[in-house]
Amino acid sequence: MEKATVSTETFRPEADDTPFLKVTNLSTTFHTARGDLTAVDGVSLELARGETLGIVGESGSGKTVMSRSIMGLLPSHGVSQSGSVLFDGTEIVNADQKTLRSLWGAKIAMVFQDPMTSLNPVLRIQRQITESLLLHTEMDKKEAKATAISLLGQVGIPSPAERVRNYPHQLSGGMRQRVVIAIALACSPRLLLADEPTTGLDVTVQAQILDLLGSLQAERHMAVILVTHDLGVVATRTDRIAVMYAGHIVEMAPTRRLFADMAMPYTKALLNSTPRISDASHTRLTAIDGRPPDLISPPKGCAFAPRCEFASDKCRSEAPPLVAAADDPSHLYACWHPLSGGSAGSITTTQGASS
Repeated sequence: MEKATVSTETFRPEADDTPFLKVTNLSTTFHTARGDLTAVDGVSLELARGETLGIVGESGSGKTVMSRSIMGLLPSHGVSQSGSVLFDGTEIVNADQKTLRSLWGAKIAMVFQDPMTSLNPVLRIQRQITESLLLHTEMDKKEAKATAISLLGQVGIPSPAERVRNYPHQLSGGMRQRVVIAIALACSPRLLLADEPTTGLDVTVQAQILDLLGSLQAERHMAVILVTHDLGVVATRTDRIAVMYAGHIVEMAPTRRLFADMAMPYTKALLNSTPRISDASHTRLTAIDGRPPDLISPPKGCAFAPRCEFASDKCRSEAPPLVAAADDPSHLYACWHPLSGGSAGSITTTQGASS
């Protein structure tokens, strides 16, 4: 099969093989006026210390809901969860607020995709960074302020002693995103979830933010989950990639393997929709035909079948299970007609069987 041309060199440190995040059959359902909407449906994955996992997919595929479900950041009403999220021995699903607050900031942190809405517009930057330091450490206000200034310097903000007194609206978009990263890293968390951390930033600033996350991860040996819709972003910055569609993981593999031998037509369609520097000016972008399914009334078979050029009657009537490739058990996919054409190994999970 045709191989992707995207470079897959990675600068990540070698990960500890012991999983300290284990997600098992995780489902998150929102109860709406139209009916129940299952945004995350039977997802299972593991993450080791120091490892970087990329989560990719279109808007509405369940990426953000899954990351918030892992962190326990969900509304208190109108939503239900099942399954398990075991973080370093602590169960997060349905945990009480006291348990969650002891984890947020101190052990798990998130970089949100829109810093203008995630930062409090009426509080100075200093207050927003020192809040978690005063809560989770024994620092006094003077020490917390010094740490806040140091953090701003570490994330590349010039004149940090002056900027620490600014309000969010006084900073550029790139600087606000750096402030969000500083807040997330204040208490040296062991797991960082970055949800579209470069949305709305120009290409140069995007590269700077991603390089910053990479260098800080290497220094602190954090595990990182990088959520994005762009396969190009995760190509050089992850150890493994999980592709989501309609609330399911439909393909997961080590980064090099995924780009060398994609199995899911959806994964290939995502790659084809990524702009390339080699394309001539004004080249029309390639879009995926159709639209994602309505998750309140999902299709009976494979959720991608209505948009897939390879779909058969079996695809439309029976959802494919997530299986391991015969030649590589670390490469999982859910497709009756994989692009690689290879036979599958044993079924690794029942995800998707009841869709």
